[in-house]
Amino acid sequence: MQFGLYAPIPMATVGSPEIALSHAQALKPLEPKQRDGQLEHGANLLMAADANGFDLCLFAERHLGSDLSGWLMAGALASRFENIRALVAIHPGLLDPVLTAKMSVSLDRMCKGRMALNVVNGWFDEEFMMFGGTVLGGEERYKRSSEFIAVLRGLWENDKFSIDGDYYKLKDAHLLLKPAGPSPEIYSVSSGDEGREFVAETCDWWFVNYPKDAETTDDVLRGFESAMDDMRKRTKALGRSMKFAMNPFVALGPDAESAFDATVNRVLEFDPETDARKMKRRMLPAMKAGCVGTPAQVRAQLARYRDMGMELILCKMIPTVENVEAIGREVVTPMKAA
Repeated sequence: MQFGLYAPIPMATVGSPEIALSHAQALKPLEPKQRDGQLEHGANLLMAADANGFDLCLFAERHLGSDLSGWLMAGALASRFENIRALVAIHPGLLDPVLTAKMSVSLDRMCKGRMALNVVNGWFDEEFMMFGGTVLGGEERYKRSSEFIAVLRGLWENDKFSIDGDYYKLKDAHLLLKPAGPSPEIYSVSSGDEGREFVAETCDWWFVNYPKDAETTDDVLRGFESAMDDMRKRTKALGRSMKFAMNPFVALGPDAESAFDATVNRVLEFDPETDARKMKRRMLPAMKAGCVGTPAQVRAQLARYRDMGMELILCKMIPTVENVEAIGREVVTPMKAA
């Protein structure tokens, strides 16, 4: 089982005074010779994760937000990693796939062959249009993403690549820079039938969605089992296979109730957009995964997910160095040794 975490930025992490401060200061100039706090905090936290057994970091991308660019954050930090894979978000339709292919192999070579892409098919329409994208319906959106990925792999794996698609047309396109090793893996998350078919046909990893009506951890487990069985049937019919990932909220404490309360209180104290609806949307579904409690309770729950076929746990957590070190010591290291 592999373990990952999110790069600490306002859109993806909650409960950090450093993140709250960077959000508040985002629209102000920096003092002379001052570096943005997101980068400083990210460097400290992710180097701690790299030293404490974590395998992957997701650099999320919110163009219309107070976050530093995920691609630039990855470029600045991931070349320092000795163990962590840099998973960078990309929105097909905003960036050209040839440009994305070049940026990807550049980062891959900087990271000793440990770069991957998280293809994001959903978006905030205002953001997408503001940054030059064209909003498409579900079926067309997935067709465009499939062509986008075809261009990436075509350029990574061939000396020259041509495509006459509905969205991308290339004749003898080529890169004078290739990946450090095998082509970077493709991750994605999609829940509907069209989305699942897109994942089955084109992706290497699937972040399994939380079942919408889950009330208990057992409901989450049953929902995951059903979704994974469905994906296995789809990929088998295509002669492919799929690796599965999930993103539970991981919080440690003397018991589950104390860990839950401490986490919620921490978020309410430091979240730059404290909002009960946001708490419900961002945190509570991930907390229903059952990875909140004593280290032994969290490890036991993760073992259940491992046994059903989950290969990557992308931890949502309070983004502090101390918390990363504790989760690495109490959860990641023992789980890998088991």
